[in-house]
Amino acid sequence: MDVVVMARALFGSSLGFHIIYATIGVGLPVMIIIAEILYLIKKDSDYALMARRWTKGFAIILAVSIASGTIVGVMISLLFPSFMEIVGQVIALPFQMEIFAFLIEAVFMSIYLYAADRLPPKLRLVSIFAVALGAIASAILITDVHAWMNTPSGFRITPDGSITDVDTWAAFFNPSFITSALHVVFSAFMTVAFIIGSIAALRLLKKNISKEERNYHKKALTIALYFGLITSLATAINGHETAQKLHEYNPRKLAAAEGLFETTRYAPLSIGGYASLEDQRVKYAIEIPYALSFLAADRFDTEVKGLNEWPEELWPPLYVHILFNIMVGVGSVLIVIAMFALFWKLVLKKEYPPWLLALLVTGGPLGMIGIEAGWCFSCIGRQPWTITDVLRTGEAATHSNSVGFLFVLFITLYVTLIFATAFILKFYFKRNPVSLDLAKGES
Repeated sequence: MDVVVMARALFGSSLGFHIIYATIGVGLPVMIIIAEILYLIKKDSDYALMARRWTKGFAIILAVSIASGTIVGVMISLLFPSFMEIVGQVIALPFQMEIFAFLIEAVFMSIYLYAADRLPPKLRLVSIFAVALGAIASAILITDVHAWMNTPSGFRITPDGSITDVDTWAAFFNPSFITSALHVVFSAFMTVAFIIGSIAALRLLKKNISKEERNYHKKALTIALYFGLITSLATAINGHETAQKLHEYNPRKLAAAEGLFETTRYAPLSIGGYASLEDQRVKYAIEIPYALSFLAADRFDTEVKGLNEWPEELWPPLYVHILFNIMVGVGSVLIVIAMFALFWKLVLKKEYPPWLLALLVTGGPLGMIGIEAGWCFSCIGRQPWTITDVLRTGEAATHSNSVGFLFVLFITLYVTLIFATAFILKFYFKRNPVSLDLAKGES
């Protein structure tokens, strides 16, 4: 396999693995905050118990997230040295700031985890709020670099390849920074909410649990559905803004996302199907007339550029249309699931039947699939560039012949860590079931 392709595959695998833990690390502290606030308001010990149990799971996830994040940082330096030369001169600031964000998260996580029983509820809330702040800041700062890769700014390259006229803050606040950061944060909140909902729904499907445990899981499911619906709607709204940024700054990527070959006014939105190079269209898709033009600039007559505006060698892979559809489709399905479940509970005032609980169980896995598809679309949709219109991936990648060995080594490590994480989580919560904690609370 070509060294550049192998380097991309290795880094993509590293990021795809890390994003699982990073997503949970951003969203779970906010769920813990909600539980702590509800405990303060309602004085219901079930919410305090949720916060404690979710924190135990978070601590395990965070440990692996730190390790995988370190690997990703080292990996990008090893695999794309030319890229890091430019990053070091232009956009190093977010990496430097992220160290302090992580420090805040780690310190207050230690306080919350080991001193929670000694702290009054309000100070516990302050501690976990600091944890969430550090986690969110870390995600935003790392996303800033990714956003800059999509819309590079704050520097100029001379004909001899030298970097000049560096404006650190212009690079930091690049055109897609705000929309990209919000999208990452909202989607992480959404995914974790549905993961919590999946676990609660799965437990409620069991017949042999006590009334107290059933009530506990109902409360957790309710939190997850409300928060999941709010954040999935926020993600969808932000997705619309992201599409408009693509239309303005990277129309080639938007054209690939929708499989649009010819520049078109009143462009339709293609749902499903696949982009066919031979037919110059998306085959087997459902088309919504004028919707792509409206998505791009809030006008039905907006002209949307097609891929044929650029040489074919500058096109992203056409399968990014499928990744884009998976990302958008998952988000849409999760909105429908949450709205339907809350309608069933609040309007029809009925208990959730087994078939609806089974549907809710799918929410967490679907959310994670959406996260993975979204990151793959964002990175692959930028190809053949590492830094859009500045540095090609083939120029940025290493030419070392040892990438193949590293690929096998790290894939083995990731698979081992996945199974180790699952085993530790299962072992801990099997030895410390919620029924036992509930019984302790009553005694």
